[in-house]
Amino acid sequence: MLNPNLDEIQLNSDDYERYSRHLILPEIGVEGQKRLKSASVLCIGTGGLGAPLLLYLAAAGVGRIGIVDFDVVDTSNLQRQVIHGTSWVNKPKIESAKNRILEINPFCQVDLYNTRLSAENALDILKPYDIVVDGTDNFPTRYLVNDACVLLDKPNVYGSIYRFEGQATVFNYQGGPNYRDLYPEPPPPGMVPSCAEGGVLGILPGIIGVIQATETVKIITGAGTTLSGRLLLYNALDMKFRELKLRPNPVRPVIEELIDYEQFCGIPQAKAAEAQQQMEISEMTATELKQLMDSGANDFVLIDVRNPNEYEIAQIPGSVLVPLPDIEQGKGVEKVKELVNGHRLIAHCKMGGRSAKALGILKEAGIEGTNLKGGITAWSQEVDPSVPQY
Repeated sequence: MLNPNLDEIQLNSDDYERYSRHLILPEIGVEGQKRLKSASVLCIGTGGLGAPLLLYLAAAGVGRIGIVDFDVVDTSNLQRQVIHGTSWVNKPKIESAKNRILEINPFCQVDLYNTRLSAENALDILKPYDIVVDGTDNFPTRYLVNDACVLLDKPNVYGSIYRFEGQATVFNYQGGPNYRDLYPEPPPPGMVPSCAEGGVLGILPGIIGVIQATETVKIITGAGTTLSGRLLLYNALDMKFRELKLRPNPVRPVIEELIDYEQFCGIPQAKAAEAQQQMEISEMTATELKQLMDSGANDFVLIDVRNPNEYEIAQIPGSVLVPLPDIEQGKGVEKVKELVNGHRLIAHCKMGGRSAKALGILKEAGIEGTNLKGGITAWSQEVDPSVPQY
């Protein structure tokens, strides 16, 4: 529980009316609302998790909210990032979020940091705030936020989502565990697909983000028992919650400084390996593929390595579906061999990454091929706009 000087904090007539449903709760009351008014919370990200938690922190009466984000609103965000609206597409997310926050609570101080959080700026940005809420979607930033919170001794309210599942907890609070106790080492790059690749139920981040907001309010007011030491797991498909106990690892490395988190998570090495793989695999543009098709050539086969549900959304004419998992398991390799049968092989996916991986596997099996640069997204943008982008 934070310890402001409550004698210096006064609730005005608007506060009494606006927060009347809080004030009549014995667990919050006037003292708890004063704590909320004096509290400062920093939210890293205004995406799926940041959107609902910012709305509810503002509505709860948190006096100062900081927002870190450098992205702009995209139409694909609106399925889950409910703080943004159609009129804000292609505009900065932090400005959209601030506009909505002040519609809910015009008395909230909103600080904007239109920048990427890094080892160089993290400590300065986090330092003025009581609590940090992690709404990020990548491992380097999660480790960065964790380590900065440890160095500054600040609670870190954590959440993550993928497809139909989410998790939440509170790190670095009252001697409890931190993120490195849950994940001592990051997974290999690419092992955990992003939401753009794997998808996410739009409602899911709303549930996890609201849990993060709830934990933040409990830390500020001292009400209830937080998730510190407990990892809450949620499965939306089965509508089930379960808990795992978390404990500090007595032999974990001591965090003494911020490091290069991209390097720690193997991002540069993975990019170098991907670049080398791409150098070894020939590419063609969407325009070049269209020219090949228009020429009437029939000496090539085009395979689509996306998942079947993606194939239902959009297809390039004449493509044959051979999902990447099938190729990885071997049965797809045999299917490709039958399809090629002396023809030239061209492969595509959504944006080019998975098809490059598929061609690397096929190359080891003795099948050379060409990758469609930019995948079906490039085809839609450069050749046929009627093909849906997703």
